[in-house]
Amino acid sequence: MISIGGKVVIVTGAAQGIGKTFSKALAADRASVVLADISDTVFEAAEEIKSEAGADSCIAVKTDVTSEADTKSMSKAAIDRFGRIDTLVNNAALFQGIRRQPFQEITADEWDRIMAVNLRGMFLCSKSVFPQMRVQKHGKIINMSSGTFFSGAPNFLHYVTSKGGIIGFTRALARELGQYGITVNAIAPGFITPESKKEMTPDAEEVRFIVNQRSIRRELKADDLTGTLVYLCSDASDMVTGQTIAVNAGDSMH
Repeated sequence: MISIGGKVVIVTGAAQGIGKTFSKALAADRASVVLADISDTVFEAAEEIKSEAGADSCIAVKTDVTSEADTKSMSKAAIDRFGRIDTLVNNAALFQGIRRQPFQEITADEWDRIMAVNLRGMFLCSKSVFPQMRVQKHGKIINMSSGTFFSGAPNFLHYVTSKGGIIGFTRALARELGQYGITVNAIAPGFITPESKKEMTPDAEEVRFIVNQRSIRRELKADDLTGTLVYLCSDASDMVTGQTIAVNAGDSMH
């Protein structure tokens, strides 16, 4: 039986969406969760989880993942509160609000903004947890990529490139950190149907087209990723590193 009870897990981008779903699932499985997000709503998310999983189940830390000082403070808060860091889930990313456009119309500033959050942020967060994981001689880093890397997506070059970079980051870092007992893996979801209409979503016809390309013909929800997440957080995956696990209902196969 896979268990993550007693594990300490940092989840970035935890105020909403996949990050919030992950945080709830981890706390429900008796992990101690550090919710990190640039938005003040991360504190509301933490209170919601505490009401369900107990007052000691989590803490919230306002964190800009592009800031080295913030990411160091995030890891320090985890250690100060829970005494260790078992897993970092690099989930924070820019996706909502990105305008699809031909690559020649993407400005350099927009390109840099997406790379700063989606890649620099992942680098800084991983760097911040490494000293503690090295002392422990054990740790897990889980990076959220995207199925768009495998299929390509027109008019979305900046986002797809950043998510492809995550897979390279995962493989290279796994080679470096294995000697310390630290694994590094990635999850590449297919299109997740948003829970809120405020989130970016294709129209109904496009959603039907996406679903019909899948071997399992239904919409993917954030909850569909939690089993893979828990496995990668657990000791059951100690010999799995440098891998990208596609959770996409058989949309594409690698």
